[in-house]
Amino acid sequence: MMATCDILPNALCSFPAIGDQYIREARKVIDDGFKGIVREYGFVIDAVTQPLQVFLNSFERLFTGSPWILVLIVMLAIVYAGSRSIKITIGTAMGMCAIGLMGLWNDAMITLAITTVATLIAIVIGIPIGILMARSDRIQGSINPMLDVMQTLPSFVYLIPVVVIFGIGKVPGLIAVVIYAVPPMIRLTNLGIRLVDKEVLEAADAFGSSSSQKLWNVQMPLALPTIMAGINQTIMMSLAMVVVASMVGVGGLGKNTLQAIANQFFTYGFMNGFALVAIAIIFDRTSQAYGKRLQKHSEIVHG
Repeated sequence: MMATCDILPNALCSFPAIGDQYIREARKVIDDGFKGIVREYGFVIDAVTQPLQVFLNSFERLFTGSPWILVLIVMLAIVYAGSRSIKITIGTAMGMCAIGLMGLWNDAMITLAITTVATLIAIVIGIPIGILMARSDRIQGSINPMLDVMQTLPSFVYLIPVVVIFGIGKVPGLIAVVIYAVPPMIRLTNLGIRLVDKEVLEAADAFGSSSSQKLWNVQMPLALPTIMAGINQTIMMSLAMVVVASMVGVGGLGKNTLQAIANQFFTYGFMNGFALVAIAIIFDRTSQAYGKRLQKHSEIVHG
């Protein structure tokens, strides 16, 4: 006969929980502690975020203040240089022209600026940490759990500590995007270096290469295709997080998408969604093509 809570003691049906009063007190202590830290070290936080603000604003001004035809030509040149593909270059031109015709060029440039800055910061942070992880099992063991947490947390959760510490604005949104996007860069840099053939490293040792020479002249070149895959994933995750980061003041296509969701504007939301997808495809196809070229070059050089 199936047991029900009607006949069982309440202690078996209601999980024993901490009292509401204790939870309220704990929340108050933690929240007040965070607010106190922010008030006490606000000048330090401002000093840390100021360079990011200048960096991001410079890219935004560069992208939005330049003539559209110049931006498009430079973008097509970069895409062709990376992919060596006429099809991808023509597709990029068509996608960007479609974005412009829908009146979303300026917002797309803001999104491109945020994504570019976030990706550059993620690369600067991720590659050194990945190198350290590849060179030490102990460091890898200590960092991996943090990366697991970072990749498991829902994207909205990233905004809570960022907003509490840094407030509302473009820089807090940028920081949230970087935190969300940096784990693939770290993991794939570590993986790429660890996958380098041991026989190649033994040959480098036989020629008297130092540890740094092996890293920069052997391991990093051979790991470059895997690192490029990490850059690809970082770009995709940055674009995915831009929409969520718009909740804390990041502009561009993400802000428009959030407004479309809030006001149930189907067409407006579809247009901005299309623009985000187009930019994501451009980045994805270009970085993948460049990674394949690096892979082929590596196979030719190293047999």
